[in-house]
Amino acid sequence: MLRLYWSIGRDLNEKKESSSWGSHFYEYVSCDLKKQLPNVRCFSPRNLIYMHNFYQMYPEAGFAHQVDAQLNETCVFCIPWGHHKLLIDKCKSDKEKALFYVRKTLENNWSRAMLLNFFDTDLYERQGKAVSNFAITLPDRNSDLAQEITKDPYQFDFISIADNYREKELKDALMDRITEFLLELGNGFAFAGREVRIEVGSKEKYIDMLFFNTRLKCYVVLEVKAGEFDASYTGQLGSYVVAVNHKLKEDWMEPTIGLLICKDMDKIDAHYALESSSQPLGISSYELSQLIPEKYKGTLPSIEELEKEIE
Repeated sequence: MLRLYWSIGRDLNEKKESSSWGSHFYEYVSCDLKKQLPNVRCFSPRNLIYMHNFYQMYPEAGFAHQVDAQLNETCVFCIPWGHHKLLIDKCKSDKEKALFYVRKTLENNWSRAMLLNFFDTDLYERQGKAVSNFAITLPDRNSDLAQEITKDPYQFDFISIADNYREKELKDALMDRITEFLLELGNGFAFAGREVRIEVGSKEKYIDMLFFNTRLKCYVVLEVKAGEFDASYTGQLGSYVVAVNHKLKEDWMEPTIGLLICKDMDKIDAHYALESSSQPLGISSYELSQLIPEKYKGTLPSIEELEKEIE
């Protein structure tokens, strides 16, 4: 069906330029098609416009031998038409953005509602934007993928937390909504533990949050800081990464990476701090909009309490 729509869009593209029907072009074509194929219900003027835009978005998709392997435009025929209508509305003529969401839909089996949700979070603009040193600390086969799994900023709008919150409260809130937290981190993240204890010589280290990424096949040490980035954080995070490599990493696993997510950061400062580290680290910021005024802290019902009352 999608290939048919693409070919109709191609024909519309050719005919419209030479048509004398003006602004009623799609109405006339719709009437003609309905007469020829009275049992087919997809030829409304509006749907014909979508078909035309579908072809214009991916003009090479119908010719597999001409397609750049990196773009793999033939994948556009593997997601539902309703998804494509949403992509056309949201991406306009930005093919790279549309293909990004096509690939994400295929990788994660997103419904149309889920696709719309990620549009609303500006995933395309945030994906892979962390400040990192992956290119010089990881093998070539992993550095691009490691960069791809990062975001900047991360959006923690799924949690409600009081203004003037402390770091522990932020981490507790993220753990309370671990499903949404994993969804924001991205595809392939599995939660491995919090306050993970590791013995280093005669000392004990406690890793705040430990994840495993199934795409990278490696542990990910994640630190969330409620304040502004400080260069000392990279030294602490780097030591955790080394400890995990020595104590937890198995031979078949790839090198552990560290992610630091701060309330705010100076990117130049972050770049300088990463240059001094030999461990693969990424630094991002986060956004948090659902703040409850401090004076109401403890007086408003939680989301769970509201859901229970509704049920």
